[in-house]
Amino acid sequence: MYKLLVVDDEPKIREVIREYAEFNGYEVTEAGDGMTAVGLCKLNDYDLIILDIMMPKLDGFSTCKEIKKIKDIPIIMLSARGEEYDKLFGFELGIDDYVVKPFSPKELMARVNVIIQRRNASTQNKSDVLKFKGLEINIAARTVSVDGTRVELTPKEYDLLFYLIENRNIALSRDKLLSDIWGYDFFGDDRTIDTHIKNLRNALGPYRDMIVTLRGVGYKFEADE
Repeated sequence: MYKLLVVDDEPKIREVIREYAEFNGYEVTEAGDGMTAVGLCKLNDYDLIILDIMMPKLDGFSTCKEIKKIKDIPIIMLSARGEEYDKLFGFELGIDDYVVKPFSPKELMARVNVIIQRRNASTQNKSDVLKFKGLEINIAARTVSVDGTRVELTPKEYDLLFYLIENRNIALSRDKLLSDIWGYDFFGDDRTIDTHIKNLRNALGPYRDMIVTLRGVGYKFEADE
């Protein structure tokens, strides 16, 4: 049974999410603030976190940062605010989806299902280590090393890098990257891809040129087999 952590300071919202999540076969743990959520993540493993932005003690963005320091757990962020800045900032922190309140519980569960299925598919039957010169990607462990030194990537940066590598030497449009990595209903634009590509290139250092820009199209990962 997959485990969800629902973090929101409004009990009624937690209650609604719990009801629909349990109906869909999930085990649910609740937290009323960010500090409690971080503490729970230190003690337990969760398959996905539904996290509100506006909370007492520790807001959702800060909570997300702290959790990502501990574990790589997919996060869906909830907010009553739909500003583009909030959405882009959330995705840059490594969240997997952003849902604006009020929301449909059925749609929220659909998004939860998609993210968990995508995460499972990305690791299923992939325990090998990929090497391109001094760049090494351990798929099962979700780690990246450059010339023997491990580099830190956000979950979305890793997903983007592996997707590029999995489709190496194939031109990938920004729209396709947004659709396949961020989901069918992502609230963002090309700047999200460009920002993540820039961060990836910085992390890859001497191998940054393996990510090739295709003007007017998108990007591709280019390396010898």
